[in-house]
Amino acid sequence: MQPSNQPYGPQQMSYGDGPATDEAPPAPRLDTARLWAGGVMTAGVAGLTAVGAVLMVRGVLGIAVFAPEGDGAEGDGSTGLLAAGAAATALAATALLHVLILSTPQPVRCFACIIALVTAAIVLLPFRTSTGLEPKVGSGAVYLAIGAAVGSLLSAVARGATRRAA
Repeated sequence: MQPSNQPYGPQQMSYGDGPATDEAPPAPRLDTARLWAGGVMTAGVAGLTAVGAVLMVRGVLGIAVFAPEGDGAEGDGSTGLLAAGAAATALAATALLHVLILSTPQPVRCFACIIALVTAAIVLLPFRTSTGLEPKVGSGAVYLAIGAAVGSLLSAVARGATRRAA
């Protein structure tokens, strides 16, 4: 072995100087059944999160959200509509995630950004109304809980439903 003229030892190849290949990295394989099963489960969790958040805000904190104060901790029919809307939102988010996985290079990161922005917009919507501050904060907290549940669960579902091809 001959001594190197380099002050720090023999020169190594830099990161991009490897052998050139025409092969692209393998595309991720999507398990569609697993993605949609996770999406349906997320829809159920989103609906339960909506009900639980309303119970917390109305029953524990005593803030009348999504129904008049006289309707008790459970609220009225609007609580069921909120739960159904949360479940439908989770299914729509699953469809968006499916499209992103098939079309974008970083689908989970892109999905997380979209969910964060949509959740922020929905949380801020009650603050445009003329009601008191407590109902605004309570409604925003319910929306935040739903958005966090949908975003975190579907991000995990996406990672479990995609595998790198060998």
